[in-house]
Amino acid sequence: MESNRSIQVPAKRINVIDALRGFALLGVILIHMLQYFGYTPGNLPEAARFPMFDKLIQLLANHVIAGRFINIFSFLFGLSFFIQMDRASKKGIDFRGRFLWRMVILFIIGTIGTIFTYMDILTTYAFFGIILVMLFPLKKWALVLLTCLVLSGLPLMVIVGFDNITFDRTAVVAVTQPLEQFSESEITNLSADESNLYSKGSFLESAKDNLTTKTREKLNFQFRSSTRGYVTFALFIMGFLVGSSGFFEKVNIRRKKNIVLLTGFFITSVVIELIGQIITPENPINLLMHISQGLKVPINSIITSTLNDLGSLAQSGVIAMGFIVLYQSKVLGKYLDILSSYGRMGLTNYEIQNFTGAVLFSTWGLGSILGSLGSTELFLLGLIIYSVQILISKQWMKYFLYGPLEWLWRSGTYMKWQPFKKTKTINI
Repeated sequence: MESNRSIQVPAKRINVIDALRGFALLGVILIHMLQYFGYTPGNLPEAARFPMFDKLIQLLANHVIAGRFINIFSFLFGLSFFIQMDRASKKGIDFRGRFLWRMVILFIIGTIGTIFTYMDILTTYAFFGIILVMLFPLKKWALVLLTCLVLSGLPLMVIVGFDNITFDRTAVVAVTQPLEQFSESEITNLSADESNLYSKGSFLESAKDNLTTKTREKLNFQFRSSTRGYVTFALFIMGFLVGSSGFFEKVNIRRKKNIVLLTGFFITSVVIELIGQIITPENPINLLMHISQGLKVPINSIITSTLNDLGSLAQSGVIAMGFIVLYQSKVLGKYLDILSSYGRMGLTNYEIQNFTGAVLFSTWGLGSILGSLGSTELFLLGLIIYSVQILISKQWMKYFLYGPLEWLWRSGTYMKWQPFKKTKTINI
């Protein structure tokens, strides 16, 4: 009698992609913690408890984390789109219709997530996913051209209005902030109305506000007052293009080239930063204010904003390639691989982050208590939550094929309950 035991597993995965996704979510939770997950903080301390550490964390958030990690997360979504379409194509299956339905389900998941925090980005991802399906038949050169146009500053010119662009170089240049970038004043300055809303808001009032007013403000910022939404769309296409190049299938055998690519991203980010400093005056005006008021905008502002976007992308490249290089090292690789379980449950962990943030900082949760935390405490609390999620993810993936939301999403995609537990079969 001979027995052969096998464990039912999903399609073969590229672990470094899952680990990178898990790493990207570290930056996402940290920046969202520092923003109280979009809730108005209450009971702020009169003086900072750790002023020196708070300043360091503010610098780290603004110059390393904000915008950069969510860039990686967005890029990986476009990459996943290609992987799914490519694997289906190799089986002779046209996956486009199924993927459109998959985006509808993602939109529903994102809408539920928005109930807890308007910062949930999945509804926007679902919209861009639908556009990707429409762009799928295009040649690579057309996708590259489209990406270049999106990142060239053209969307911002359209937002400003070509009639409102001035070539007067004596005008001061405006600098924009990424969606996730913040200043201390934006966190600590509360109006009386906001404080009153904070003390009385119920869950239903909060949910209604997140789904309506705050969502409109978020979309207005992303697509009418800045280029944040357009950059995210470009990242989707870039993820698709990198996936079609076979980069990640060969990533383990091209370690020296990965270091060269890391160096290239670093040099590019430095060059963009230097150019930006040369053309930006000491006292820049607020570009968002000029756009909202329909004022004239100097061409330098358009150039500076575009350089900010390109610099953010280059810095995201440094972070992503730096992680990949470290992941491939013998010393650190085995430790970083623990993030692969976290990344495989990326959708579940992302929404758990949002739900946890709402409970901690909302009016109907613990906001009246934890709203007094400063940057240092928020940063450390974010690390603790992330660490707990890592441990739970590692244990979960020992017994299940997918995270809970991943399984529901997959089952909904195929309109049939998919295998969930890792089952052992015995053949005699």
